[in-house]
Amino acid sequence: MLELLDLRDRRERLEPRRLEIDPSVSEAVRGIVERVRAEGDAALVALTRRFDGVDLSEGGLLVSLDEFERAEQATPPDLRAALDSLIERLTEFHARQLPQPWTDVTAGVRFGEIVRPVRSAGCYVPGGRAVYPSSVAMTVVPAVVAGVEEIVVCSPPRADGTLPDAVAYAALKAGATSVVKVGGAQAIAALAYGVQSVPAVDRIVGPGNVYVTEAKRQVAGTVGIDGLAGPTELVIVADASADPALLAVDLVSQAEHDPDASTTLVTTDRALLDSTAPFLESEVAQAARREVVEASLAKSRAVVVLDEDQAAEVVNDLAPEHLEVLIPNARAFVEKVRNAGAIFLGEWTAVPFGDYGVASNHVLPTAGTARFASGLRAADFVTISSVTEMDQSAVERFAPETAAIAKAESFAGHARAMEFRAERQP
Repeated sequence: MLELLDLRDRRERLEPRRLEIDPSVSEAVRGIVERVRAEGDAALVALTRRFDGVDLSEGGLLVSLDEFERAEQATPPDLRAALDSLIERLTEFHARQLPQPWTDVTAGVRFGEIVRPVRSAGCYVPGGRAVYPSSVAMTVVPAVVAGVEEIVVCSPPRADGTLPDAVAYAALKAGATSVVKVGGAQAIAALAYGVQSVPAVDRIVGPGNVYVTEAKRQVAGTVGIDGLAGPTELVIVADASADPALLAVDLVSQAEHDPDASTTLVTTDRALLDSTAPFLESEVAQAARREVVEASLAKSRAVVVLDEDQAAEVVNDLAPEHLEVLIPNARAFVEKVRNAGAIFLGEWTAVPFGDYGVASNHVLPTAGTARFASGLRAADFVTISSVTEMDQSAVERFAPETAAIAKAESFAGHARAMEFRAERQP
C-alpha cells in the first residue's frame, strides 16, 4: 500500500512535494480579486451565490448577535466545554511566544526595541469537507494574545446561509470581533482590500484550498500572510521497537485529512513494513473516510534507511509539516533534526493531540517550507521597531567612521547630516 524506497545502499536526497498552482487557478483567482476590489459587498454576495449556492442578500454577510446566540445554544454542551478548554490551552501556549521590549545605553546611545500588535488580522477558516472550529481557535487565539484590536474571521456558509454552529461558537469564545459568512478567494480579497462589510486587515492567516492559497499569494505584500498552505504532511521515524498496530492507526489518521495528504514512514527496520501491512489493511477497511484514506495512502511511501543519521537526513530533506518519532531515544534524535513544523515524541504522543491544541498550533508550514518557516505564533501578530536616541558625545564618537562609510558609498548627504551634528555646538 505504501511505495517502497530503499536507501540503505545509496545516498539519495529526497525532495519535498512542492506547492504548484495551476495557471488556470491563478487566472480565475485574479479575476475574483479584481471583482471584489471593484464591486465590494455586491461581489461577495454574487460569488457566494455562484460558488456556494447560498444567497446572502437578505441575511447579510456578517454573523449577527442572534446567530451567535442560536449557535451557542445549538452547540452540544460537551463540545462547548471541549472548545473552551482548547482556547484556554492555546492561550497559555501562545502567551509564552511574545517578544519583549527592551532598552539599553552604551557610549551615549540609548537603543532598544518596542513591540506593537498589528491593528487588525483576518483569520480564514475552511469549510467544505468538514467543519473546523479548531482552526478558528488556532488562528484567533494567538492574535488575541498578541493584543490585536480587530480580528475578522471568514468562513464559507452552510446551505441555509449560516455558519456551522461550532464554528460560530468558537469564533465568539476565542475573541473574534466580527465573523463573515464568506469563503474562498473572495474572502481573502475582502480581507486584503476591504469592502463595505469587511475591513481591510494587516495580516491574513489560516489554511484553505488551492483558490484560497493562490489568493493569499496574490495579495501578499499588500497584507502580511502566514504562508502558503499545501496538503498536510507527516513523516514518521520508527525502528524495530515500534508497534505496527500503532503505526497503522497513525498512518490512517493522517491519510483521512485529504486525498492529497502525504505520509512518509522512515525506518531502519525493513521487517517493520511487513509486520505493519496487515494492521494497515485492517484500519483502512474500517476507516470512516475510506476513499479519502486510500487515495492518500496511494501517494505515501516507506523509506528504509541504514541508521538514525540517515533517517535524520531524510527528515531534513523533506522538511515535513509534522514529524512523529517512534524510537527509544527520540529526544536525542530530535537534536539531529533541523527542519520540521511540529515534532511529536514517543508512542503516547499522537499527532492529532497537536491538531487539537495540546502544546501545539496546527497551522504549520507545508511543502518543504519548514526549512525557513515556522508554525503560527503569537509573535506573527506583532511588529518590532528599533528605537535609537543619541547624545552629543555619541555623535562625536561615531560620526567620523559612519561618515567615512557613507562617503565610500557616494552618499555625501548622509555624511553631511552626521558631520553637521558632530560640528554643531549645543
